[in-house]
Amino acid sequence: MEKQPLPTDDDKTGTTESEVDGYAGEESQQSSSEPPARAGWNSKIEYFLAQVGFSVGLGNVWRFPYLCHQNGGGAFLLLYVLLMLVVGIPLFFLELAAGQAIRQGSIGVWKYISPKLAGIGYSSCVVCFFVALYYNVILAWSLFYLGNSFQSPLPWEQCPQQGNLTVQECEKSSPTSYFWYRKALDITDSIDETGSFNPYIVCCLLVAWTIVCLGMFKGIKTSVKVMYFSSIFPYLVLFCFLVRGLMLDGALDGIKYMFYPKLKIWADIQVWRQAATQVFFALGLGFGSIIAYSSYNPKNNNCHRDAFTVSSINFLTSVLATLVVFAVLGFRAKNMAMKCIVRNVKQLSELINSGSVDTIRIPRFNYSDPSSVALGDYRDWFKEHGNFTAGITDCDMEKEMQTGVEGTGLAFIAFTEAMSLLPGSPFWSALFFLMLLNLGLSTMFGTMEGILAPLTDRFKTLANNKTKFTIFSCIIGFVIGLLFTQRCGNYFVMMFDDYSATLPLIIVVVFETFSVSWLYGADRFLDDIEVMLGWRPHVIYKYLWKYICPLAMMGLLAATTVRMIITRPVYKAWNEAKAAEEELQYPGWALAVLALLIIFAMMPTPLGFIHSIMQDRMKKASRDAEIGRYSIVSTDDKCETPMTDMSELEQRNGAASSLS
Repeated sequence: MEKQPLPTDDDKTGTTESEVDGYAGEESQQSSSEPPARAGWNSKIEYFLAQVGFSVGLGNVWRFPYLCHQNGGGAFLLLYVLLMLVVGIPLFFLELAAGQAIRQGSIGVWKYISPKLAGIGYSSCVVCFFVALYYNVILAWSLFYLGNSFQSPLPWEQCPQQGNLTVQECEKSSPTSYFWYRKALDITDSIDETGSFNPYIVCCLLVAWTIVCLGMFKGIKTSVKVMYFSSIFPYLVLFCFLVRGLMLDGALDGIKYMFYPKLKIWADIQVWRQAATQVFFALGLGFGSIIAYSSYNPKNNNCHRDAFTVSSINFLTSVLATLVVFAVLGFRAKNMAMKCIVRNVKQLSELINSGSVDTIRIPRFNYSDPSSVALGDYRDWFKEHGNFTAGITDCDMEKEMQTGVEGTGLAFIAFTEAMSLLPGSPFWSALFFLMLLNLGLSTMFGTMEGILAPLTDRFKTLANNKTKFTIFSCIIGFVIGLLFTQRCGNYFVMMFDDYSATLPLIIVVVFETFSVSWLYGADRFLDDIEVMLGWRPHVIYKYLWKYICPLAMMGLLAATTVRMIITRPVYKAWNEAKAAEEELQYPGWALAVLALLIIFAMMPTPLGFIHSIMQDRMKKASRDAEIGRYSIVSTDDKCETPMTDMSELEQRNGAASSLS
């Protein structure tokens, strides 16, 4: 039996042409498969703010710059753009078109395309739930730092004193590292040591979930009002930081280190894996949020143009954030390198006075003013004579820039330290953490929509009580999220961030692509898009969806799986005695938790497949039983039904009795 095409406006009753053309008019259009009074965007601007707000998140600020710097600078940018064009945008377009055509959440979309793959949507919901749990903890950390930014001097500018002595842990590390690990997290030495709950972070987590709940309890109608601020404000802050950062000493050096191309990295398969993973997560593929947001669009919306526009904004935002990060980190690294030079020149001066340095190796520095020694002059001397001078170390700006430039280390240690060196540091600190909060909120709204929209579309009871369901979901998220507010909570955040979403989402997208391009048919899907848009997308999408994208995703899946199997998962722990980070292997019970997270996220897909097959068999068995119970009698001018046969028999019996 041939699969029916995706629903069109012609399939709906009572739909006028004027309603199709307007965003608000779409609210009155309902198909039999979608909940009553489905919402719609009031304008295209709202939709763009939502999609851009979801796709542009914390990863653009603290993950992309790190990957770009570690993997070849400009060469990585070229590789990223290539993968985005070949894999990212086609898959992004596929999800936008599917959501807009069927006007359902992820569960309804994939169930419509293939009932056997309805579990894909449930897997997306599970992953969204995992991500929401730890993502809101990062917002809680941002709130904690934001609250501590309204004081001068900032509490992480100087080491605290115990009597007349400086706290040893702070003295061995740095004020920002000490404040992050000891004051904010009060972290344990390993994941095995749980510790008590951190009351400050618990309160901040409650505030974070309250903000999310207030922004979501009326659906997109309330969340989009928040997004007018949360999606635009980060760009204003980034531009302010860029202008201020470019005026700092060392900023251009930082940007030069950032974009210096290293083309040899193209031969490294791990760089391709990291670039593909970043494309994958930057666009938010597989979460179901793209589908959910697109399902509120009118059917004639140009989703092809939207795919390119949102993807381009996402990439340019990553580049802008990278410029800001490395301009500021360049200033920090230059400051740290100059402190290193001052310390070494003073020590060198003492060695010269004691006669411990050969005359030919004595540099011509201004020993009365060590800060006047140029970085380049010092490094040139050190390369030639430094190894022959005991106690003198190199002052490498590149090495300083690599310190804590990924994830939470970038936001809460490196960048925080750089801001503490700026004049008016409380202002810049408050601005930065308010930006992180808004970036995270926009992504949280999209993540929660990826949970709420599919479930309310699927279950009428939830649709009729959506406000209660939203509040209940936020309460559950807060209660489970308390796990991350323990003293060891940061280690669980890293575990969830690294492993709870990567493999399941890749598998989800593989099934999505397969169901559209092979089960439903790429040509038929393009036909449906042509009906929606009024023109047919290029045939290249057919081959990208059928061959290139699945092969690329399978390759990424294989590379990620092999890496997890070959290399035992590790995490960075803070050692209080050493006052430094160290890599530790996850214990056995933590590996079991990792495995369960991945299994729980992937399980709905095979379960949905099995459930669909069993339902088909039960229906077939029921039909066979019905056919066996009744005998079909043919009549010339009447319907062939058992009820017709029975009525005719009664009439004949009545006629026979009257004759007798």
